[in-house]
Amino acid sequence: MKEWILPTLGTFICWGLWSFIPKITTKYIDPRSAIVYEVIGGIVLSLIVLSFTNFRLETHPKGIALAGMAGLVGFVGALCFLFAVSKGPVSIIAPLSALYPILTVGLAIIFLNETVTIKQGVGIVFAVLAVVLVST
Repeated sequence: MKEWILPTLGTFICWGLWSFIPKITTKYIDPRSAIVYEVIGGIVLSLIVLSFTNFRLETHPKGIALAGMAGLVGFVGALCFLFAVSKGPVSIIAPLSALYPILTVGLAIIFLNETVTIKQGVGIVFAVLAVVLVST
């Protein structure tokens, strides 16, 4: 088995739950409050996990800036998602917002000189088509 398969399945499960739980959460608390508790949960878990490893904080100005930027856009994305599911159907919002890898692929092609095969391109087109069909 390839070493990336289990972490990918873990991502699938965790992100599937991550995009489902907010729909229930925002029935009880405002999305702004929900994002605060979501961040606290992430901090607590990261401190627990890191305490069991030989973690040593690395410093590099560009790495710190980029990681900080990733945190900022991730936070804003999560907050936007919470507002969306508090007002609309998670069954449509989750698949539509899950098309974000198309942006990632486009940026990787432009800035990292990565390539997409014809087979992968067809898969991307089918993904877009699937979301269009789901959301109409």
